[in-house]
Amino acid sequence: MRLNQPVPSEDIDLEAVDLTDSTLYGAGDPHSIWNAMRHRDPVRWQQVDDTLGFWSVTKFEDADLVLRDHTLFTSQRGTMLFLLGKEDPARGRQMAATDPPRHTRMRVPMQRALTNKQVEKYRDAVTTEVHRLLTPALGGEPFDFAEAMMNLPMATAGTMMGLPRADWKRLTQLTTMSIAPEDPEFAGPGGVEATLQSAHRELFAYFHDILRERRDNLGDDLISLLLGMDIDGRRLETGAILSNCYSLILGANVTTPFVPTGAMAELVGTPLLDEWRSDPKLLNTGVDEALRWASPANHFMRYALQDIELRGKKIRAGDAVVAWLGSANRDEEAFDDPFTFDIRRKPNRHIAFGSGAHYCVGHTVARMSLKILFTELFENFESFELAGEIEHLHSNFVAGIKHMPMVAKLKQESVKRYAELAR
Repeated sequence: MRLNQPVPSEDIDLEAVDLTDSTLYGAGDPHSIWNAMRHRDPVRWQQVDDTLGFWSVTKFEDADLVLRDHTLFTSQRGTMLFLLGKEDPARGRQMAATDPPRHTRMRVPMQRALTNKQVEKYRDAVTTEVHRLLTPALGGEPFDFAEAMMNLPMATAGTMMGLPRADWKRLTQLTTMSIAPEDPEFAGPGGVEATLQSAHRELFAYFHDILRERRDNLGDDLISLLLGMDIDGRRLETGAILSNCYSLILGANVTTPFVPTGAMAELVGTPLLDEWRSDPKLLNTGVDEALRWASPANHFMRYALQDIELRGKKIRAGDAVVAWLGSANRDEEAFDDPFTFDIRRKPNRHIAFGSGAHYCVGHTVARMSLKILFTELFENFESFELAGEIEHLHSNFVAGIKHMPMVAKLKQESVKRYAELAR
């Protein structure tokens, strides 16, 4: 999946495009396709089969509208393309599949638990995990940076949910199966649907066991918060809690790991990386630019609640509308020179975390984790070098790198600390 300059718009045959095809994102060039759509057909209908289809919106302004305005577009019928034409079983129970005002009542307690001040309590745990994940660099041999990053989100999600560390690796694998069921490395026997069902069954069974134990041992973790949550005078039922546990862990694993890999894939071997490393004042703007650049969530889907006209196209009530975040975050009308990684970009109104009421509730956690990671890389390593082919996930939902061999050379003063961690 290309993240840099697209091929010319006129060279793309939009009639041959299938945006649901996971191989496009694993081995193709979706940014060139999105670029052509933004210029030639920014609100475009794709027929999937005899009965199903969806509208694609690729401009920033339109994507922001679709994600932000819950009076025009609902989240309750499914928010990802794999649910197209199906009723989301989590509707009204999971925050991601619930519209305001109920969504707001569910979100507020979680939002209070995820303020910058609350999240700061987990800084040491995340820092320790970052050290652990980067210790393979100690010997100076190539290590898979992408594989290490895929294990990063559980440092925060696992800790904040009170999940045993021994379970983190399997939970990471299961969530990756959920977001990339067509990827050859994560697909199980029986095809896409069987992979999804298998991953979901195991995840929900796991959290069911956790809930049974946690009810008798409530703490200050996020699962205990869900167990004590009161919505409209009632406690959340078990199914709703399970669904929100799944949503929390999925959200963590969708966003955080693919931002550093996307950034490093673009910057390794360039003067810009040295420039970013050398100026601590650029940490915040650089991380925001990494989020825009990677745009790890490829899309979010909504359904129109009423007839609406968008750029001359008549969207009917009940039509599925897909906002392509990676495209919106490369829109020339919203970002100057959008195909350039600008570590000083400000303002940077990217929608990598979504928009409106469904703006990622865990954005504070993701930002903290990313800042810790990049600080660690910049302060303790003196050079980075790609050491093999980069491989992308086959997923229409996540723009992610799954393999990225890299050699990272530690600064001399950091070798001893990393050697101690490796024992």
